[in-house]
Amino acid sequence: MKARLPKGYSNGGGNTNIQQLARQAQKMQEEMDAASKELDEKEYSAAAGGGAVKAVVKGSLEIKSIEISKDVVDPEDIDMLSDLIIAAVNEAIRNARDEKAETMDKISGGLNVPGLF
Repeated sequence: MKARLPKGYSNGGGNTNIQQLARQAQKMQEEMDAASKELDEKEYSAAAGGGAVKAVVKGSLEIKSIEISKDVVDPEDIDMLSDLIIAAVNEAIRNARDEKAETMDKISGGLNVPGLF
C-alpha cells in the first residue's frame, strides 16, 4: 500500500515541502518560546475570603507576594487562614496556566506534537 500525502503536497517537490514545514515549525517554536518567556514574567493575582487574602504569582508559577488582612488573623483559627492562602495561591496559579495554555494554543493553532513545543 502506498502512503498518500495530505492534499496540496505532491511527491515531486517532497524536499521543498519538508523544508517548508521545518521552517514553519521553527518559526512557530520561536514564537512560542518568546511568548512563554513573556508570560513567565507576567503577574497573576487572585483573592480568597472576599479579598481577605490576596496572592500574586508570576507566570513561572513562583509566588511573588501574599497579602493578609489583619481581620482574618485569628490565632484560634489558623486552619481557616491556611485554607484562604491555599485557595488564593491556587487560583492565581490556575490563571497563569490557563493564559499560557491559551496563548500557546493560539500560536500553534491547536497543533500538539510531543517534543516539538
